[in-house]
Amino acid sequence: MSALGFTATGAAQAAIQAHVPGLVAEKVASRIAAKDDTLWGPDAQSEASKRLGWVDLAETSRPLVEPILDLRRELQADGIDRIVLAGMGGSSLAPEVITATADVELIVLDSTDPEMVGNALTDRLATTALVVSSKSGSTVETDSQRRVFSQAFEDAGIDPASRIIVVTDPGSPMDEASRKAGYRAVFNADPNVGGRYSALTAFGLVPSGLAGVDIATLLDEAEEAAEFLADDDEDNLGLALGAALAGTTPLRNKIVFVDEGSGIVGFADWAEQLIAESTGKHGTGLLPVVVEPGAEETVHQADDVLLVHLVSDDEDPVIATQGHHVYVAGSLGSQILLWEYATVVAGKLLGIDPFDQPDVEAAKIAARGLLDATPEPEAAQLVDGDIELRATEGLLEGAAGVTDAVANLLAALPADGYLSIQAYVDRIGHADLATLREDLAVASNRPTTFGWGPRFLHSTGQFHKGGPRIGVYLQITADSDTDISIPDRPFTFGELIAAQATGDAQVLADNGRPVLRLHLGSRDEGIRQLRAAISALPGIHQ
Repeated sequence: MSALGFTATGAAQAAIQAHVPGLVAEKVASRIAAKDDTLWGPDAQSEASKRLGWVDLAETSRPLVEPILDLRRELQADGIDRIVLAGMGGSSLAPEVITATADVELIVLDSTDPEMVGNALTDRLATTALVVSSKSGSTVETDSQRRVFSQAFEDAGIDPASRIIVVTDPGSPMDEASRKAGYRAVFNADPNVGGRYSALTAFGLVPSGLAGVDIATLLDEAEEAAEFLADDDEDNLGLALGAALAGTTPLRNKIVFVDEGSGIVGFADWAEQLIAESTGKHGTGLLPVVVEPGAEETVHQADDVLLVHLVSDDEDPVIATQGHHVYVAGSLGSQILLWEYATVVAGKLLGIDPFDQPDVEAAKIAARGLLDATPEPEAAQLVDGDIELRATEGLLEGAAGVTDAVANLLAALPADGYLSIQAYVDRIGHADLATLREDLAVASNRPTTFGWGPRFLHSTGQFHKGGPRIGVYLQITADSDTDISIPDRPFTFGELIAAQATGDAQVLADNGRPVLRLHLGSRDEGIRQLRAAISALPGIHQ
């Protein structure tokens, strides 16, 4: 794939016609490329002034390529052929897409679930190198993962310093500590790039390059796109896509992504963070909803939904004659830059700062408070078989069990609302849990998202707390047969993920959001019971 392709219909096309001429007249594209921090207003200028480094990464990241490839060759010579990435949010989502699209193995450890951590620790440790990625250098999940891997290497008679590679901002706490510890390599990323815009920085390139991706070609693709995304022209696809996303009237703020053979594996999961965290604030925003072809949201397009089809540029897509659609094709590197441009354009049209994330820290603070205070566990309000139920006020009224409680949650949905499913379990070992999304979309007749905890806290978590108050939230947690201590920390991974789940539910409830929490006593039996309970909802066929 090379050149970008773009088609819009319905309200999306009308939004482009309404807004792009004005964006061209304001020279928005060239001002983005020139890193003009005044574009989003005076309140956003302070943050924008230090967050626009992403626009020329295709050029400024070039010096990273050879050192990364040199290190890859060194690791291969040492018999190291398995790369594990400890990172969250922007530090993990882009490398996951980049490596999956290139069909090379990268173990992305973006969870605190003890089963997922344990599986990553015990598989082929003798031939493993760990990439630790954290912009701030103080991310609790990433620090905890580094600690247990360091201990595992040591226990196996392997020098941890020889197997740990660090990516962080220059001058971060981890930068200094890693160099002092003598880790195998320390790569600094551009500090003038926010996490969700960091795909083409060291955060995206180091783990991907070490895993075997042709990262030079990825930068070539982005460089080709950069040339025309900076043009003040009505044919600029960055302006068109930004207008389609944020310029519909009334605003179609549920952006439903469906991949129809784009060849880019998991791209919507990366775009989900970029869009939700950039726009979901001050009571407005755009909510990405990632679905499979033929999903409920694509069959019955609601009045507040815009359908985004990710398609191949090798053949012309079949354009729907009815409804409101956007079709996008192109190479991975070009699409990364396209969506970044479009997202900041959307921010301008929405009147928000696309570079801050004012509500993300709330869940982190709540989790830290629970870890420090170690309060007594909250008693279940209702128990149904293997599942404990807890909920915000009114959701369990008249409920005999899980089916009734979920039905009550769906009944709380406003006409323009959405359901968010948040599962704090091993996303690899229990990947099929995500299939609940489609059943609940059918039952609710509303756009439904599915997020794995705690990683969604670093992405859509911003929209859930800072966006419009139209969501209802189903949280799924589970006991584990195993737990893992974290060296030199007073909590285990099991305690950490429990605090993260409880803390986020608390913040959502404090913000007036309806939350139903389901805790599974055992994973396999609990999931089986949960499926049966959801299948009993009205409108769901057995």
